[in-house]
Amino acid sequence: MDLRSLHYFATVAEELSFTRAAERLGMSQPPLSSQIKGLEEELGVTLFLRGRRGLKLTEAGSLLYRRAKQLLELSEQTRQEILSLDGLSGDLRISLVEGRAPYLLARWLAGFRLEYPQVRVHLWNGSGDEVLERLNRGLADLALVAAPYNPEQLDGFFVGREPWVAILSREHPLAREAGPFLPLRKLVGQPLFIPNRRSRAASLRAWFEELGEEPRIAGDLSNYIDAVALAEQNAGICIYPMSTYTENPLVVKKIITESARQVGYALVWKRSERQPELAREFINFVQDCMEEERRGTQPYRLPPEEFLPPEDTPYL
Repeated sequence: MDLRSLHYFATVAEELSFTRAAERLGMSQPPLSSQIKGLEEELGVTLFLRGRRGLKLTEAGSLLYRRAKQLLELSEQTRQEILSLDGLSGDLRISLVEGRAPYLLARWLAGFRLEYPQVRVHLWNGSGDEVLERLNRGLADLALVAAPYNPEQLDGFFVGREPWVAILSREHPLAREAGPFLPLRKLVGQPLFIPNRRSRAASLRAWFEELGEEPRIAGDLSNYIDAVALAEQNAGICIYPMSTYTENPLVVKKIITESARQVGYALVWKRSERQPELAREFINFVQDCMEEERRGTQPYRLPPEEFLPPEDTPYL
């Protein structure tokens, strides 16, 4: 019984599926099943009950899972402590949504890697639901998400906010209106593309209900590139967080007002698990950055044209 076998077993115990566990481990299912079978033979017990509804831990399996988690956590802690003797190193896995999240993260990583150049960072982008799923499945140490998130399952803190905007073709009549703002009422009757997070459609409908109107939702999308592509071709208007300051000559972004909404971003991690030293160090680093930003002494430059909604702007 070695640490690798325990790691494989613990992953199957958490997923209760050889298919999902193999995907999480980055391996095919047959060798994983063989590993679990070998562990059962070595211990002389049955660890899983296999039925039509999937896997279920036996009493022996539940006991081994508790012990395996303790041993694996102790092993990781020991490894990190040994590595820290020569400076902090290792792999930091962060999943994040689009919008402002990549730009916030880039600020922190630039400074963090100056302090810890041996750290390797692995980033994965996706929709809010996908990012949280990866965190819950152990495929990420930390996640940078758009609020809201479940505080019963996750710990975290807010790290930024930005307005919701309308992204539209430069040829669209609304793009030619003067100024950077666009009242919500101007979007009534327009074909709209919105982020595909499950909670967004309901929130957006409630937003339009303030006007006594129903939004005309033409579809949903999962990333900023889709939003820009659709707007470029004048396929519709995309309602999306402001996201980036990178200029695109084919589209126009107008901040939605009357009434305005904002989106908040949070750095989160699983409440039920003790974070590896590297993740804890990054969390502390980000908190220090946030404090320096509040004092105006941050080591990085903020975009001079950054627009922040008033603090009391409702969240969407």
